[in-house]
Amino acid sequence: MRAALGAARELVLVPTMGNLHAGHLSLVRIARERGGPVAASIFVNQLQFAPHEDYATYPRTFERDCELLAAGGCDFVFAPADGEIYPEPQGYMVHPPRELADILEGRVRPGFFTGVCTVVLKLFNMVEPVAAVFGKKDYQQLLLIRGMVRQLALPIEIVSGETVRETSGLAMSSRNGYLNEAQRGEAAHLHAALRDLAAEIKSGRTDYETLEREAMQSLAARGWQTDYVAVRRRSDLREPSSVEPLVALAAARLGGTRLIDNLEV
Repeated sequence: MRAALGAARELVLVPTMGNLHAGHLSLVRIARERGGPVAASIFVNQLQFAPHEDYATYPRTFERDCELLAAGGCDFVFAPADGEIYPEPQGYMVHPPRELADILEGRVRPGFFTGVCTVVLKLFNMVEPVAAVFGKKDYQQLLLIRGMVRQLALPIEIVSGETVRETSGLAMSSRNGYLNEAQRGEAAHLHAALRDLAAEIKSGRTDYETLEREAMQSLAARGWQTDYVAVRRRSDLREPSSVEPLVALAAARLGGTRLIDNLEV
């Protein structure tokens, strides 16, 4: 990767796990707008998957991904093998602060963000970008990466990209491919539930726990298994305590597919 870059050191990185869609390509466009070379990494990180999760079956579409990236203006694809990222058992880990990492996604998926932060730090060290672009769909992840870069004094700017949605409102995700036709139609209701919740907040309601419960009940009535619906502060995902910018976040299973989404209020 470094040899390919040569003297060009103003690289912008878009980290991915492959199986790319329009949401990923929107991040490449953001990176492209900054000028300089753009790289996308493709690596399915075993460290962030629990034993019962879909690491072995996670879609791997490398040739198609490379075609999409080339058409989207990406200059380099960095696709290391497992043994290049983890040439020996990873004994040194990045343990993000529990007050942010062990709530919401971290509560449902213990250790997930340790795996995410560890591999992102390794990618940063290998590629040495000046900036990296992450999507807002993974809202909690974005906050944790920002915090890691700030507290470890990494010379990297973290840039965020808005969530890209299908016409139904469904947030684009690599895991949407697991949905059958009927489920794909139903999946848009996760975003609809967040829109309804946000509308209630904008109307003046501040009984957030009740709003969360109503949203979960609405989804359950449609056959969803909800992990959480939460109204939190945008800055640190703690519970609201005063008038401040908020975000509504949700994670739920539809059949065997787990989907996440969020909406800033």
